[in-house]
Amino acid sequence: MMQFERKDYYGTEDLKRIMEILRSENGCPWDKEQTHESIRNNFVEETYEVLEAIDTKNPELLREELGDVLLQVVFHSQMEKEQGRFSFDDVADEVCKKLIVRHPHIFSDVVAKTSDEVLKNWDSIKKNTKHQETYTETLKSVPAVFPSLMKAQKLGKRAARAGVDFRSPEDAFEALKKELNNVQKVSSEGNKEKAGAAMGKLLFACTDVARKLGIDCEDSLDRRCRDFIKEFEQLENEIRLNGQEMDALSIDELDSYRKKAGETF
Repeated sequence: MMQFERKDYYGTEDLKRIMEILRSENGCPWDKEQTHESIRNNFVEETYEVLEAIDTKNPELLREELGDVLLQVVFHSQMEKEQGRFSFDDVADEVCKKLIVRHPHIFSDVVAKTSDEVLKNWDSIKKNTKHQETYTETLKSVPAVFPSLMKAQKLGKRAARAGVDFRSPEDAFEALKKELNNVQKVSSEGNKEKAGAAMGKLLFACTDVARKLGIDCEDSLDRRCRDFIKEFEQLENEIRLNGQEMDALSIDELDSYRKKAGETF
């Protein structure tokens, strides 16, 4: 049995030590076999579980899920430590230095009295520290693995910093209408590839409208998805109360139920 001091309360140093033990020669067979790639998706899953805890306003669950995310950080850091490249302490050191550098209004003599000024300074400092000489480089630095909706809105935001933007939400709405008309036109031609490209432009235009209105697309669509499930459940319950099943009804019959319920989904 591995020697380890049991405690009533553990800290980050204990977490690092436990991970070292699990990855050691006499440690856990499963933990020893893992690579960055093999547990890559675990990081994504744990992050989404943190979001679920936030959305449900569950502090106990949030504490647990944040611990799972921290475990992923320690796990990946331990792998790198074994290769002699960096450790968890190096990760903490780098993020501390980054926070100090990007908050000169706190740790230096720069003045920033509003959140907008803070973000402007942050973006400028980030661009300099990452040696980005063009705005195109800032767009290319958006992670390719981001969900497409999130990526589109972030690209639009960064393009806007270079002045490539709509003058107003109304202009963005006009562009959205134009792209919608284009999708209708192209889809009637029967060319799926062209229709797909047109749909991409339409979806991107939606993110531009949301950005101009100060709305987060990812949050909005997620909320709509949850509402859709609730509305769908209400519709199905109503149908089953009448002794029917959804899949046995025609489109017209389903539309009739939807209209009675006053739903727009």
